[in-house]
Amino acid sequence: MRKYLLAGIAALILPASAFGRDAEVPATPNGIVDAAPAADWIAIAPRDLLVMDLAPGSSGIARRVVIQLVGATYAQEWVSNIRTLAAQHWYDGLAIVRTQDNYVVQWGDPDGENRHKAKPLPEGLRIMTEGDYAVPAAATDIGKGTRLLADAYASGAGFDRGWPVASDGSSVWPVHCYGSVGVGRNLSPDTGTGGELYAVIGQAPRQLDRNIAIVGRVIEGMEYLSALPRGTGPMGFYATPQERTPIASVRTGEAVTDLARYEYLSTTSASFAAYLDKRANRRDAFYIHPAGGVDVCNVPVPVRRAAQ
Repeated sequence: MRKYLLAGIAALILPASAFGRDAEVPATPNGIVDAAPAADWIAIAPRDLLVMDLAPGSSGIARRVVIQLVGATYAQEWVSNIRTLAAQHWYDGLAIVRTQDNYVVQWGDPDGENRHKAKPLPEGLRIMTEGDYAVPAAATDIGKGTRLLADAYASGAGFDRGWPVASDGSSVWPVHCYGSVGVGRNLSPDTGTGGELYAVIGQAPRQLDRNIAIVGRVIEGMEYLSALPRGTGPMGFYATPQERTPIASVRTGEAVTDLARYEYLSTTSASFAAYLDKRANRRDAFYIHPAGGVDVCNVPVPVRRAAQ
């Protein structure tokens, strides 16, 4: 693993090959993304999207948050539960109950901790164990077409089919970055059902990796979460019902007729390899010293609306 990691870091200094021997590499990460050919983009299936419509704000503007659910291999039991909850309209009428500065926005049943008032969960939801937070490395594509990065929380970090992940050499797990969506839970051995979710709105809380299930990431509408008033109670929970933001509806993408189509930049593509290098080694006019390295959470996988 050590040799593999060092080789991956060394590969960060070879950006031009990603665009061909004679190609001119754009000067900025955004330039590389803009220049990426259509073949380097992968469509996100509507069923892999979770659409949360919040109650309109004081200005009357609609507030829609679009979440991409994590792909096959990771957290699929939780994702299955989330699809079930959305299909049964279970989230409708619940609320954002917590906004903690530089940490998370959390939503679910405000009465979830009161067994006499809690909204009943549908029957048949799956129950997961703590071992399900990570998967065997052999079941993943970490390192395929990507660069393994040095990491403070694991032996190495990289990307697997569009998702930022970390590894100890034998197992791999999704990591907590800005915009990541995870499953709220009580104390171990509880692992959560998916009925309570949160989105990271601050610096990446990587200490949560392998302690909570990552089930997706916000790809549109993040401003409707990150700009919410901070909670007035302990840990950012809202002290009164009036402070909470109501949830009008949550649906999977195939149930939303007016939903845009989305696609992400393949993390095995030449464009992504050049983008990764440029995130680590800025050589455009503003920068004086290229960093020579980058944290996995500082390489957000590009996602865009697809042409209709």
